[in-house]
Amino acid sequence: MNDPEIRALLFPMLVGGVHISELPTGTTRADVVHITEHFMHGYEVKGDGDTLQRVANQLRCYGEVYDFVTFIVTEKHLARLLPLLPEWVGVQVAGPEGLRVHRAACYNATVAPAPLSKLILLEEVKQFLLARGLAGASTLRGADIARFLRTTNLVPLSALAQHVRERLMARLPERLLMRAERKAERERLPPRRKPKRKAKAKPRKPAARKKASAA
Repeated sequence: MNDPEIRALLFPMLVGGVHISELPTGTTRADVVHITEHFMHGYEVKGDGDTLQRVANQLRCYGEVYDFVTFIVTEKHLARLLPLLPEWVGVQVAGPEGLRVHRAACYNATVAPAPLSKLILLEEVKQFLLARGLAGASTLRGADIARFLRTTNLVPLSALAQHVRERLMARLPERLLMRAERKAERERLPPRRKPKRKAKAKPRKPAARKKASAA
C-alpha cells in the first residue's frame, strides 16, 4: 500500500475538529495532524515504498509538540519499527482490509512550550503573551521568545497549547482556500510537454579494407 491509500483509510477515522496534512513540525512535516479543542494527534504514514531512516528525527519533533503520536505502517515495516519507538507512541498497521491498531497511543508527557509555539506564527505567539500581561513581548525576536518560553514559569503549558490549537483550527479554511487556488492555477496552465529524446546516432561501421592485389 502507498501513502495516499493509507491516508484515505485514516481520514474517516478522525472524528471532530479538523485534520491538517503536511504540517511543518520542527525540522520535518507531520503527514497528518488531527486537531480538536482538547488535543493534537500527529500521524506519520509509512507505505511499502517508504523507509524508516527519518523515524528518529520525526519522533523527536512530534514528541515536542503533539499530545498523541501514532505511526501507521504496512506489515512490511512493523517488526523493524517497534524497537525504534517508546511505549507511549501508537502503532497501526495498514492493509487491504483497513487499519488495525497494534498499540494505542498514550498521552505524551514530553511536550515543550518553545517548540509548541513554533507551530503558529510569531505574531500569534506575541499576541498570546501580550494578552497574559507580558507587555515587552511585542519587541522580542523569535529566538528571544523561544528562550523565554524555555525558562519562564509565567506561561502555563495548557494555556499555550489551547492557543496553538485555536489558531491552527482557525487557519484551516485559509489553507483550504489557498490549496484550491493553487489547484485551479495548475489546471489553467497548459500541460507540460515532455522534451523529445534525441535518437542516438548509430555508430558507423568501419569501411572494409581493400585487399592488396597480388603482385
